[in-house]
Amino acid sequence: MEKEWWEGVGDGSRLLIAPAPSPTAGAAAAAAAGINGCLLSLRHPKSGNATNYLLCNDNEGSVLQELHWFKQSYTSWFLGDYVSRDGSLYTATPVDPVFILLPIFEEARMKKRNDLGKFRQLDEIIFINDYPGYQHLMSIAENCMRVVCEIKEIGSSMFFRLNDSKVLAWLYCKVFQLKKALCSLDNNYAAQDEKYTLAEAVSILGEYVKDEPWLMLLRDHLKLNLLEVTSKVPEAENFLTNTEHNPVSSTLLQEKGRSADKTKRIGKQAKKAKVETESRNIREMLSRACRKS
Repeated sequence: MEKEWWEGVGDGSRLLIAPAPSPTAGAAAAAAAGINGCLLSLRHPKSGNATNYLLCNDNEGSVLQELHWFKQSYTSWFLGDYVSRDGSLYTATPVDPVFILLPIFEEARMKKRNDLGKFRQLDEIIFINDYPGYQHLMSIAENCMRVVCEIKEIGSSMFFRLNDSKVLAWLYCKVFQLKKALCSLDNNYAAQDEKYTLAEAVSILGEYVKDEPWLMLLRDHLKLNLLEVTSKVPEAENFLTNTEHNPVSSTLLQEKGRSADKTKRIGKQAKKAKVETESRNIREMLSRACRKS
């Protein structure tokens, strides 16, 4: 008898939503194509902290994806006839491997002041103590890091060295791709000053690259002062954007307003009741004084 897909699921189960390798490939086609995935512990490109990523492999190549976690109180999942106690939701979205590998290649070249640094072989660059997951990115690194590196070939060996000009050009391209995407997704971005949208794109990119040297070089190249630009954004405009396009924020603000009104009403009623009680006490005190006299 054939088992259902949820049979054998234990309490340690987690629900992960990830893009399919092919838009037309179903579960059976994916299994036939030999698609598999593994979790890799890598350094976060901004903070350097250990972070889990999902690497999916199929016949067409490998795709690196970053993981996101969302959890609400008192939630669970129904998986067929099984109830998963953990109601957390994990999602995986593709990430450009250049972001993840950029800090590793920067360290590997050992640049000092005006010295451009050393050319290193790929297996030396991605050998990181306590992070064996980088070894799985060998083929990805060989293809994607060409866009930001100088390469020398000696016989059958290839040597890589990060190039600042290429990195800056790559970041510049990423910023304007992101700026275009923001304008197409949200009308507020399309309507506001172009410099504000550019600053927002740079800020988002700044979540994946270090401030020094890359973000500073990019801001200087764009002649962009993030503090100056963000401080000039009208407060009313920020309020409209945050409430109009964020239902959660809008709901919280409405609830906060209703709570404030309710608190005021309760306060007024309590004050009124207190005044009436005090006046009644005064009348009773005067009545008792009159009876005694």
